Amino acid sequence: MMRYYDFYESPQGRMLLVANDNGLCGVYFRGQKYYPRVESPLRRDAGYATLRQAQRELAEYFAGERKHFAVALAPEGTEFQRSVWKAISSVKFGETISYGELAQRAGCPGSARAAGAATGRNPIGVIVPCHRIVGANGSLTGYAGGLERKRALLALESGMGELQLTA
Repeated sequence: MMRYYDFYESPQGRMLLVANDNGLCGVYFRGQKYYPRVESPLRRDAGYATLRQAQRELAEYFAGERKHFAVALAPEGTEFQRSVWKAISSVKFGETISYGELAQRAGCPGSARAAGAATGRNPIGVIVPCHRIVGANGSLTGYAGGLERKRALLALESGMGELQLTA
């Protein structure tokens, strides 16, 4: 299956967007953990409809005009990872839940650590909002894109002001 990519310049830095025939399969901040290699069989295509839609929706999100994403998603991972990512997608804009709550929502109560590991491997950052998952005590633990970005995304969603630029 052919995979396409393009970049999006967000207020939080350059993002790599990857799509296949089924939908968006990757949204990564440059420099984040698990950033994929951009090489064959990926083909750059700024006109690919799924990538254009993702760019438009991300621009609306960062402008404070979008709370829900509609772009088709096609994340690649294990069955457990996909169940965790689906549960992450149920966390509403402006809300946070703990890793323990996430494990429950994914149908695996008591598996907070495993849910945390799957969260860290989420290939569709921001759109599958793993930044909304926090420690049991509310602390901002881990984020593949960096804690400063996690803090900025949560601030944007809580309406606490402008998104701070991150290099």
